[in-house]
Amino acid sequence: MNPASIMKIMNAKNKFTENHPKFMAFLHAVFAKGVEEGTIIELKVTKPDQETMTTNIKVRQSDLELLQELRELVR
Repeated sequence: MNPASIMKIMNAKNKFTENHPKFMAFLHAVFAKGVEEGTIIELKVTKPDQETMTTNIKVRQSDLELLQELRELVR
């Protein structure tokens, strides 16, 4: 990955953190306690017209490896 792309991603991450500090604090708290294989992660989205969609995943070892790679990328 070239340095310009990394800077673009870092700027987007910083803006996201600025816009959503509680969400980022939540993620830090979750990951500080550790996410292990078998953990269920649920995501719920409610659109302005009140349509709600929910899904979840059961974390696998390959997911943990991906999360670790992403964490190292944004440091």
